[in-house]
Amino acid sequence: MTCVVNESTAGMQQILEGIIEKYRGKPGSTIGILSAIQEKFGYLPEEAMDYVSQSLNIPSAEIFGVASFYSMFRFKPEGKYVVRLCRGTACHVQGSWLIGEQLQRHLGIEEGGTTEDGLFSLHYVACLGCCSLAPVMMVNGTVHGRLTPDKAVEVLESYRLEGKE
Repeated sequence: MTCVVNESTAGMQQILEGIIEKYRGKPGSTIGILSAIQEKFGYLPEEAMDYVSQSLNIPSAEIFGVASFYSMFRFKPEGKYVVRLCRGTACHVQGSWLIGEQLQRHLGIEEGGTTEDGLFSLHYVACLGCCSLAPVMMVNGTVHGRLTPDKAVEVLESYRLEGKE
């Protein structure tokens, strides 16, 4: 089956064809296909899910239903810097909720959001496993500990400056 796409999605179509062919004819492959798409694009573009639906003759509602059921799938791109703020017991007791409030104010986003410039995404997580450094946040895999609300903002601003270089 050939799907119609405009020129701006031709590159996406080529990538999707490779993913689809890897899974074509394999029962229960929807999660694998969606995972591969998210790995390639960083999220699940609506156009990609529509293309998979048409290519595999699976109702788009079914594709979206699977994608929306599992929390590992995202429908919006993440920021260049993904900030994960620990909300575990040690971090909570040390004031991580105050850090979260400050980061939300500073970035102008809610938890789970991405800044308009696409630079930062903010997520609260159950535990980062760095309790001795509480409160902590992780930015793209780098742990920053013993934070205060002001220090957390300073850390983010250092990434902002790094991003301009």
